[in-house]
Amino acid sequence: MVLNTENSPVAVIGGGPAGLIAAEILSRAGVPVTVYDRMPTFGRKLQMAGRGGLNLTHSEPLEKFLAPSIEAFPPAALRDWAAGLGEETFVGSSGRVFPKAMKAAPLLRAWLARLREQGTEFRFRMEWLGWDGAGGLLFRDADGGVETVHPQSVHPKAVILALGGASWPRLGSNGAWTGILADKGIAVAPLLPANSGFQVHWSEVFKQRFQGQPLKTVALTCAGRTAADHHTVRGEAMITAQGIEGGAIYALSSQLRDRIADKGEAILYINFCPDRSIEDLRNRLDRPRGKQSQTDFLRRALGLSPIAINLMREAVGPSLPTDPAVLAQLVQAVPVTLTAAFPIERAISTAGGIHLAELNDDYMLKRLPGVFAAGEMLDWEAPTGGYLLQGAFASGVAAARGVLAWLEQSAGG
Repeated sequence: MVLNTENSPVAVIGGGPAGLIAAEILSRAGVPVTVYDRMPTFGRKLQMAGRGGLNLTHSEPLEKFLAPSIEAFPPAALRDWAAGLGEETFVGSSGRVFPKAMKAAPLLRAWLARLREQGTEFRFRMEWLGWDGAGGLLFRDADGGVETVHPQSVHPKAVILALGGASWPRLGSNGAWTGILADKGIAVAPLLPANSGFQVHWSEVFKQRFQGQPLKTVALTCAGRTAADHHTVRGEAMITAQGIEGGAIYALSSQLRDRIADKGEAILYINFCPDRSIEDLRNRLDRPRGKQSQTDFLRRALGLSPIAINLMREAVGPSLPTDPAVLAQLVQAVPVTLTAAFPIERAISTAGGIHLAELNDDYMLKRLPGVFAAGEMLDWEAPTGGYLLQGAFASGVAAARGVLAWLEQSAGG
């Protein structure tokens, strides 16, 4: 089946934040645009993120952001955009920015309504398959049939690919596009889990007792080749039956993942008393224990929780060191061996994607004139904290502006 696209010279493939903001920029400029997505609704991953409060962006200075084309749509612009949809935002204690509603649904409803008012066309259950021999866009529809969007050589005049990464594939982004672009000669870095948890071979006793329990106010260090290569973050983590995950783990995930790729494993050091000096710990542990068990002594002397004490035993065995200096060092550096990242299906996001060198300054693929890319498809890795969404929005805006420039150039030519 061939679709008539006379009135929609621009196709946006992917109904996540990058694709939708691109469609908004284009339709606001009066450019007819159609958004295609293989799922029955748009923004499914955005709604999943909303279950945790929808961390839209961060309040850090602009130079802290590593997101591509951040200048095209900086955090202040994103907050103003949300306010324009009736969703005021606030800065949390961590510096992260959230909508006051603390969920995605109201924002997404207002956004889709605005897009419809601007004339944006939506096509759901349309799985992109690539291009046909004449350069037409191929889609598999809900009935399994193949539709071609390209009835004339001038339509669609431009395409924005915003298909996401490969995490949470049941929400829509499955990474199938990597092979399509690779076949076109586009350099694509393998998609890897980012902001993910990691596998640990816990003992059965520890796993059964402590899975689901948090590690609070700890400092975590990923061991590098030298002390200068160590990376440390403070925060919280969670023990699972398969390993360990949580905010502080996600912040270290790229270093941990790379270390595993290099050495086959990564050593994570947990500091249960990051606000105390080693001398203070040693002095506290040098006091007479009396008739107290070692567990009671550690709990009273240092305030260690049962999970902390048992993690120490996981590391060195049932009998903990009795020498105060050695025990103090263990408290501040409990080694945990990580063997692999959790599967990409469980990751919050993905690393890898289209090499940025494949794009020109307008986010158009140099090898495919008129084809632009944005969002998590690009080879950049964002930590948690609003950076991923911010980068998706910013690159979507940049790609849309690139399309407008391309259309103007094409019209002039």
